[in-house]
Amino acid sequence: MSPGLHDLTRGRGLLFGGDYNPEQWPEEVWAEDVRLMKEAGVNLVTVGVFSWARIEPEPGARDFGWLDRVLDLLAGAGVAVDLATPTASPPPWLGHRWPQTLPVDESGHRLWYGSRNQFCPSSPVYRERALALVTDLAGRYAGHPALAMWHVGNEYGQVCHCDTTAEAFRAWLRARHGDLDGLNEAWGTVVWSQLYSSWEEVLPPRRAPYLVNPAQRLDFRRFCSDALLAHFRAERDVLRAHTPDIPITTNFMGFFPHADYWSWAAEEDVVCDDLYPDPADPRSHVRAALTHDLMRSLAGGPWMLMEQSVSAVNWRSHNLPKPPGRFRLESLQAVARGADGLCFFQWRASRTGAERFHSAMVPHAGPDTRLHREVRAHGAELRALAGVAGTRVPARVALVFDWPSWWAATERGLPSDRLDPVEELFRYYLPFWERGVSVDLAPPSADLSGYALVVAPALFVLGDDDAAALTSYVRAGGTLAVGPFSGVADRDARVHPGPFPAPLREVLGVRGEEWLPAPEDRQVPCAWTDGGAFTARLWTELVRAEGAEPVAVFAETGDPAVLRHPCGAGVAWYVATLPADDAVAALAGRLLADAGVTGALPGPPPPGVEAVRRGPVLFLLNHGDTAARVPIPGPARDLLTGAAADGAVTLAPQGVAALQTES
Repeated sequence: MSPGLHDLTRGRGLLFGGDYNPEQWPEEVWAEDVRLMKEAGVNLVTVGVFSWARIEPEPGARDFGWLDRVLDLLAGAGVAVDLATPTASPPPWLGHRWPQTLPVDESGHRLWYGSRNQFCPSSPVYRERALALVTDLAGRYAGHPALAMWHVGNEYGQVCHCDTTAEAFRAWLRARHGDLDGLNEAWGTVVWSQLYSSWEEVLPPRRAPYLVNPAQRLDFRRFCSDALLAHFRAERDVLRAHTPDIPITTNFMGFFPHADYWSWAAEEDVVCDDLYPDPADPRSHVRAALTHDLMRSLAGGPWMLMEQSVSAVNWRSHNLPKPPGRFRLESLQAVARGADGLCFFQWRASRTGAERFHSAMVPHAGPDTRLHREVRAHGAELRALAGVAGTRVPARVALVFDWPSWWAATERGLPSDRLDPVEELFRYYLPFWERGVSVDLAPPSADLSGYALVVAPALFVLGDDDAAALTSYVRAGGTLAVGPFSGVADRDARVHPGPFPAPLREVLGVRGEEWLPAPEDRQVPCAWTDGGAFTARLWTELVRAEGAEPVAVFAETGDPAVLRHPCGAGVAWYVATLPADDAVAALAGRLLADAGVTGALPGPPPPGVEAVRRGPVLFLLNHGDTAARVPIPGPARDLLTGAAADGAVTLAPQGVAALQTES
């Protein structure tokens, strides 16, 4: 078996800890840090993320002595280390001596050092210097008793438009399109006299007088993701050569627009995420649940929450603290949705630098504080959940999400810029969450045969092969629902010819004629054909039924708004508008009934209560402001308290129960 998260949790149970930056502190503080970690139940810390300048204070120099002492201290206390390659932020000397390593924005302006992430992913000088450092780091710490995992870089997302990037982009395009004729055809360069006659003319999409070719921009976004992934692979391969038995990761950032995580996840041993829910957002817990489900789906099983905060962050314009108990609730929510590791940024609050007002496990006021006492209590209770490590969250519903489709659907020059694919994904996810129905996410190319219900709320880009697979899924007995403005363009952002959604017309039984955005201040009246009214907004479509049955219509015209089409052994639905949230919830109920899917409880949980089954454990989490009584199916024992329960449990506000069925 290849190295993975199971190697970290074996013998440790759930992982608990955070980013540790000892280079920010005098050495006499380190012993106190390690003592406090041990008392808090910390068993994993990330070390060295931003330590390039500390390790290599000038070109070619190496100072590993301080890091040796830190790792020895941690190993002596039984705290494992997720050791980072510190290549996310080069030291000032790299940009000063080799300014060509610094990124250039789309206006041609070079971005300078003095912050972080200041490198061009295509720079050969950056690559050479980074890999030299990684090689020495791996050689020095291979076999060190503290080393449990490698952490490559940090929050990859750098974009550059420089001439070096242009050369790399052209090479990537040759591999994708073959020759200039293929490129010109894919990009439709006959429009606006953009025909390329030599490769040297092809550039990254820089700032231009008007709209830039959308196919060019789509390919550049693919290229940027691949360029970063290539650098991740280069560092990973160095580490793997020295330590083949140590798992390797980097940290994702949820629904992040600058990297296609479907292509990244298979290259990692452990999928990790950084997530900072906004305390000011009343639906932040549902958005967090959706993001956790994305990570679990990327991992194909257990994953790890690499960064979260114990209280306020520092980078919003107004940083609300978390009320007492909130970080525990959020952390246990991640466990419920498949996380085997719960780590925080950061261990000790920084006195200096840009993140000095970001909360930490040890705050500025020290360990004798409410916040640190909560940290210690959480570390203790996680030991009671050690048995859930490695278990899975079963799901019979999948939401389809695709990064290139997201990119293409948010370009300028579309019928509307009000269609947000991620927000539509969330709106369809919400009623499943409210019913306690577990959901996976999947790219359109995935094998969907194991799901009873597949929902594609916003799939603007759709290749013919993926459309054929969705059609086969329905014919084989699946239930499929497709949202508006889907199946519009191919993988090069070219509009499919004929009535929309062209590649799905047969399975959906519809014929689309016209996209009809609605005024922003207008509520569009609609009616279910079996009784009842609802409203929609922003977007409507003129579609005709070609075998499908209208389930809802636009009240003013009588044209179909929602259609249902039996096809083969399955059923396909098409939604030609943006229904209000209550209508999406009603539609979700119809879809679940069609697919025969039920939630984790016999009925919907009380409002604000989240219900998730992970392995043999039923997690109930109360995100509401009042106590909630939750009926449960049979006798159980709460792993967090040891208390027995039968028939129902009562959850305090922000309360959690982890119920294991008694048998």
